[in-house]
Amino acid sequence: MPEPQPHLDYDALHADIRGFADERDWRQFHDPKSLLIAMMGEVGEVSELIQWLPAAEAGALVTAEPLAGRMRAELADVFIYLIQLADACDVDLITAGAEKLAANARKYPAETVRGAAPERPGAH
Repeated sequence: MPEPQPHLDYDALHADIRGFADERDWRQFHDPKSLLIAMMGEVGEVSELIQWLPAAEAGALVTAEPLAGRMRAELADVFIYLIQLADACDVDLITAGAEKLAANARKYPAETVRGAAPERPGAH
């Protein structure tokens, strides 16, 4: 397989992720449970990068080197595992994401929630 190139197309990236795993015969290990656990480990690595950053400075710190490169790499791991998990669960992430965004737009109309965090049941 040639060196991965930047993608602007989800389907091409998805195909390359499948191809990468297929070349290594790793898809046999890509059941939903295993992929979820692997993804959660990567989410933990993202969390570790920012857990003790001051909240007011976190945005600036994660977008500047050296943290930006590490954040980019860990988020890429999460993203790849998410794509693989969706594949194993037969979920089209693009369609599911569009549907969820539309549902959230109906649930949280901008004119009624602008500038306010959504209420959480039992949060009081």
